[in-house]
Amino acid sequence: MFDIMPKPLQYRRCLVSSCLNHFLKKSVFRESENLTLFPVQVRHKSGGGFRPKKKVYHRVHELDKAIDLKKKPSLILQLKSMIQSQKHGTILLRDLEKHVGFVHKWNLMAAIEKYPSIFHVGGGNREPPCVMLTEKAQKIADEESEAIESMEPILVNNLRKLLMMSVDCRVPLEKVEFIQSAMGLPHDFKIHLVLENWDSSLAITAREERLSRVLEPPSENRNKVRITKDGNFLGPNAFKVSFPPGFRPNASYLEEFQKWQKMEFPSPYLNARRFDSADPKARKRVVAVLHELLSLTMEKRVTCSQLDAFHSEYLLPSRLILCLIKHQGIFYITNKGARGTVFLKEGYGGSGLIEKCPLLLFQERFVSLCGRREVSVCNDQLQSSNVIS
Repeated sequence: MFDIMPKPLQYRRCLVSSCLNHFLKKSVFRESENLTLFPVQVRHKSGGGFRPKKKVYHRVHELDKAIDLKKKPSLILQLKSMIQSQKHGTILLRDLEKHVGFVHKWNLMAAIEKYPSIFHVGGGNREPPCVMLTEKAQKIADEESEAIESMEPILVNNLRKLLMMSVDCRVPLEKVEFIQSAMGLPHDFKIHLVLENWDSSLAITAREERLSRVLEPPSENRNKVRITKDGNFLGPNAFKVSFPPGFRPNASYLEEFQKWQKMEFPSPYLNARRFDSADPKARKRVVAVLHELLSLTMEKRVTCSQLDAFHSEYLLPSRLILCLIKHQGIFYITNKGARGTVFLKEGYGGSGLIEKCPLLLFQERFVSLCGRREVSVCNDQLQSSNVIS
């Protein structure tokens, strides 16, 4: 006679088999457009009769939403720039295809029709139809030169910091052009911006500037300060973190994270060749370099390809995506939109930037003509803030 397997064991074997098939058929993360994969190791924990759990990368829906909120403003600002680049401040509708291609032309046509408070269509009879800015939009657009002028000292300092962090204090010009839009550089920045020599007063990271504004606890109580459940720790070597919703660290994780927050590390402005990449302090320094790079951008975010372009200049780790995922309390990667994007979580409150530079404030004012209001947790403070960290 054949032995009959008990039903509980039979059920358990079927459960394990179905979970294994599910893992082999479905990958956890999608392939990034430029940095190969999101290489998170997935391990299963065995338990009697329980479905094994996966390590997942927790989504931050508010930052995903920030990508969607930028789509329409980007379309409006692109069309504005195209109109202003023309000699007479008008562009023929039939010429849109020459500038952006057949497919994207229809997106611009839809924007022209949807936002009559910004764009006006003229022509008719014997003249071909053309689009121009309305009188109110043109009045605000004329203020852009003032915003660009006030941005110049900020951009000069940011470019100098960008060079000072590199191993040879130099970055190929084509790579600076690659992140030109992220940093807010004008099209003629190679002519009008003059880069100076090393300045030790600039070798201060945005993280250190933020800490200098926070009151430190009295020295007698400094040893009693412990890390909070949200992972934040008040100290000279700590990073501000924001764990994603659904991520609940246990006591042992917080204990190890506290040690990491307290650990000293070299400045990002010191030459990376002086340190062993296997040293934990050098690894923490890499996190500081990524933090500072993102802090130098206008919107505290860059695409994955833009960040990957600086591997050799800053000796970034080969498994850069894994490094970013490991520190998901500091950075956030999203594949929303056409390109993968890396956020500095510290720079955002909800879906909006906490601090905005003059150029972003101008762009926000121009886009507001269409009746759109940006989501922000501290809108009143943003209007009076003209500084980027």
